[in-house]
Amino acid sequence: MSGQMQFNSQSGAPGFKGPVTQMSYLCASCSKSNEIKPKEPIRCHDCGHRILYKKRTPRMVQFEAR
Repeated sequence: MSGQMQFNSQSGAPGFKGPVTQMSYLCASCSKSNEIKPKEPIRCHDCGHRILYKKRTPRMVQFEAR
């Protein structure tokens, strides 16, 4: 199959990652949690504020210092 694109048998599209996941953000004004999808405007669903903070990962992240 040289020269031809191989399609994923489940989705039918090359390089398709699967269902779109939502990210969870915290509003800087009202501190409410917001679920935002890609390509959706960055605004709080409750107060309309445009500054949102990404939630910290629950797993431990450790870096080696020199």
